[in-house]
Amino acid sequence: MKSLSNLTCKVVLAFILCASVFLLFGCSFKQLGETTAEGHRRHKRVLRTNQQELMEDIDRVLLLDKPSKLTDKRIP
Repeated sequence: MKSLSNLTCKVVLAFILCASVFLLFGCSFKQLGETTAEGHRRHKRVLRTNQQELMEDIDRVLLLDKPSKLTDKRIP
């Protein structure tokens, strides 16, 4: 019984160690080999893309994304 509790204790400690490493460092921190300038460019690109998508969503909600089919003139 003593070896079983010892093994359980080791497994729990290993799990806690792995969980704390992932908690502290995360799975997706700065990419390896990425310079500071590349990180800034990536951040700018992400912000620009998010802004474009936000504007597209606003246009879709306000029905500005498609031209109006309403007209007072008859089209032959």
